[in-house]
Amino acid sequence: MLSGLLPELYMGLQSLFVHKLRSLLTMLGMIFGVGAVVAMLAITAGAQKEMMSYIDLLGVNNIIIEAKEAVDRNELQARRAVSPGLSFRDFRAISENINGIAAATPRKRFKPLKVLPKPTAEMPLLIGVTPEYFDINSLRAVEGRFFSNEDDTHSNPVCVLGESAKVNLFGYESAVGKHVKINDVWLQVVGVLAQQATADSDTDLEVVDRNNLVIAPLNTVMRRFEDNNSFLKDEIDGIYLKVGNGVDSIETSSIVKAILVTTHKDAGDYNVVVPAGLLEQRKRTQFTFKVVMICIAGISLLVGGIGIMNIMLATVLERTREIGIRRAIGARQKDIIRQFLTEAVLISMMGGLIGIAFGFSLSLAIAKATGWSTVVTFTSIAVAFGVSVGIGLVFGIYPAVQAARLDPIEAIRYE
Repeated sequence: MLSGLLPELYMGLQSLFVHKLRSLLTMLGMIFGVGAVVAMLAITAGAQKEMMSYIDLLGVNNIIIEAKEAVDRNELQARRAVSPGLSFRDFRAISENINGIAAATPRKRFKPLKVLPKPTAEMPLLIGVTPEYFDINSLRAVEGRFFSNEDDTHSNPVCVLGESAKVNLFGYESAVGKHVKINDVWLQVVGVLAQQATADSDTDLEVVDRNNLVIAPLNTVMRRFEDNNSFLKDEIDGIYLKVGNGVDSIETSSIVKAILVTTHKDAGDYNVVVPAGLLEQRKRTQFTFKVVMICIAGISLLVGGIGIMNIMLATVLERTREIGIRRAIGARQKDIIRQFLTEAVLISMMGGLIGIAFGFSLSLAIAKATGWSTVVTFTSIAVAFGVSVGIGLVFGIYPAVQAARLDPIEAIRYE
């Protein structure tokens, strides 16, 4: 079978190279179509990868409540007329009335006015949390330890540094055992956290560099630090919840919202972010985007297929006499069909291969120009190439059958 196929492949290639420009123009539809499919699938795969890393960052079992801080006294007074703001009372109500919560912590943030050692870059942010914060956010210490419940209970002056905050304050030498002065309070460093992924801004969360943090026990922050703008602040500015395995975080968040609606009376002074809900929402959005983009790319492939059919019909007309001679010396109809199908598939295969290279280059260009993450997968290449070959077969059948049906005597006499 291979010995019979090789001459046909050779004849097909020879026919394509006789009319190089025409063959290239015929391939353009396939090149752009396959390139578009590869590039679009690379964009969606990159977005999927970023989405999963972002959901991992927030924690798929987590629920995050963020306070919306008032910007001035008038807004604060308008809110306080109906809502006390996010408070420890909210935290207790949620913890005591919702089953399935595996870990929970309030959060209080402070922007230091001065820090020693003097930071070499942006001023780090101080946050106060309970030790549960370590488990909720799946943190890992690369130096020392995280603070304990005893540290929190006794308001011990200790802290843990994010990776950027450690480099910012102490360079690349060990920081454990050293002291950091935040405003007028000295805190001893007991641990340094591993590098964390950066949060996306496309949510209701305030964008904060999670690596440039000084993390201290909640009671230490509440008792040892005083915010000069506390009249504009809620009692706490965030709550982190982690539900247990098998517990639906989306359903749990509905109960959380119901409790907060009761205590805040629809003041709109908080946001509830559910990473699992974000995951579902983004999956739906990206599926729609993928379908639309593939349809657009499919139109290019369809145009390419029509181009292949058009050029193959013209080729049949040009080679009518050749077909008649082949039939006269013993070629069967299926031999003629196979000959012209081989040429159609060769056009689509070569266009597909060039299109894959074009799509790969296009995805790199898009990533560089826009900053998007793109991932070219084997699946996207296989799908795009398979579709291009399939289109060559489908659109090559009609011209091949037309060629096979020519009457040998009339074909030989054709001028």
